[in-house]
Amino acid sequence: MPTSFSRFERIARGVHRLSQAGLRPRGPQHPFDVRNVSPDLPVIVKTLFDDGHYAQATFEAYKFLDNKVQGHASSSESGFKLMMQVFGGLSPAVQLTPMKTMSEKDEQKGFQFIFAGSILAIRNPRGHMVVVDDPDLCLDHLCLASMLLRRLADAGFK
Repeated sequence: MPTSFSRFERIARGVHRLSQAGLRPRGPQHPFDVRNVSPDLPVIVKTLFDDGHYAQATFEAYKFLDNKVQGHASSSESGFKLMMQVFGGLSPAVQLTPMKTMSEKDEQKGFQFIFAGSILAIRNPRGHMVVVDDPDLCLDHLCLASMLLRRLADAGFK
């Protein structure tokens, strides 16, 4: 019985052969698939994107991220204050690294600022005023949210 890795390797090699031959997989791909947007985002994000509501799709994705962090930290805070509290300090509520070496501590602090900054710079304007985004900017924002969600999952916060 083939292992998951060997099945994956067969698929990857098949795609590589197609690309070497100048062929593409059949059917158009959704921009979320092309950009590897996290499937863990709520369905409403994709629906809003498909309907052309790019700023609202971004807002919903970051609202989801905020709620996810809030749930893992069991905190009633939200937004910037939440991110600074739960990712900061000597023993953070949401610890993304072992925090044993200086590099690991720096990485934790860096993610603290990335999470907090993304809430301030991306989510907040879309929650407080009318913002018009284009599809590419929306996809950039969703890719960042996806990376942050994956980082949480990699640290055991599913």
